Amino acid sequence: MLSELTVFATRGDQLSRDQVASAVRALIDETVSVADKADFLEALARKGETPGEISAFAAELRAKAVGLAVPEPVRKAGLLDVVGTGGDRAGTLNLSTAAALVAAAAGVYVAKHGNRAITSQCGSADVLQALGVPTECEPEESSARLRARGFTFLFAPRYHPAFRTIAPARALCAERGRRTIFNFLGPLLNPARPTFQLLGVPSPEWCEPLALALQRLGVRRGLVVCGRAGNWEDGEPRYLDELSTLGETRVASFQTGSGVALSSLRPADFTFQPATLSDLAGGDSAQNAQQIRRILTGQERGPQRDAVLLNAGAALFAAGRASSIHEGCLLAQGVIARGDAGRKLDELTAPWTQP
Repeated sequence: MLSELTVFATRGDQLSRDQVASAVRALIDETVSVADKADFLEALARKGETPGEISAFAAELRAKAVGLAVPEPVRKAGLLDVVGTGGDRAGTLNLSTAAALVAAAAGVYVAKHGNRAITSQCGSADVLQALGVPTECEPEESSARLRARGFTFLFAPRYHPAFRTIAPARALCAERGRRTIFNFLGPLLNPARPTFQLLGVPSPEWCEPLALALQRLGVRRGLVVCGRAGNWEDGEPRYLDELSTLGETRVASFQTGSGVALSSLRPADFTFQPATLSDLAGGDSAQNAQQIRRILTGQERGPQRDAVLLNAGAALFAAGRASSIHEGCLLAQGVIARGDAGRKLDELTAPWTQP
């Protein structure tokens, strides 16, 4: 069946929902060869994955994930995830993670879905662990932490055991120099099924397709962003899977009952200090944790703080706590200035007693 679907994708035809379901069953089947899986994933990527295919793959894989019971008060209030796909090769500080912590300090329920570093020195799980925030809780404890403290981290490998059988095919594709649909699927597979989402992608042409995919998956309000960060040495544009304080950010936004709207933000629209990509550079988990703590406690006021404020402002806008990204930035600034962000970090790292 997977070979037939490879031929189908090679012809440039879009996979139906039933065909996606068949493909997922084959991809997680240990009796199917790694080469056949890689050939299919490459054919799909060469064709170009449509929003319908991306959302169908995400729905199939979410149905196979370990579930998380979201407390009713949390579900009623709304739940946020702030995440990037990775792959921008920029080596910046963990801006999405820092922005998620600021949003939680502003009173938004946050379920951060993530993993250890794959394409960078320090992933979201690495930096949170270095900060002292638990990263590998059982689902029951994660649910309780979400209700009691307003933030929980969902370690992707714990919730997606099926990915172990797909990993060798992804590795083979990487050896061949090919990306796959799984470069984009991770941020769509949060087992808490967030109400709101801020998603960063490493190339602007993916903003609209991923926004459409999120909308199909039931996210009520979302932003998909890609920020310009200068040029590579060969003169090609360089991008971040974040909102950028260094150049224009492409934004695809939506809410329930409306289509996807495309817009752009420029650093000149805000009062950020001049900066370069090197100003946003991160290091290992200990270095990044120290810097995030300095930002959240108001000790750091440089370009990295500006980048956190911008991304936190967008997160607060996505969660409906601000009427614009600019207003969200001001709200985030106040959360840090009043000490709320530092206190939230202290709360999240304090000893846990089951309520």
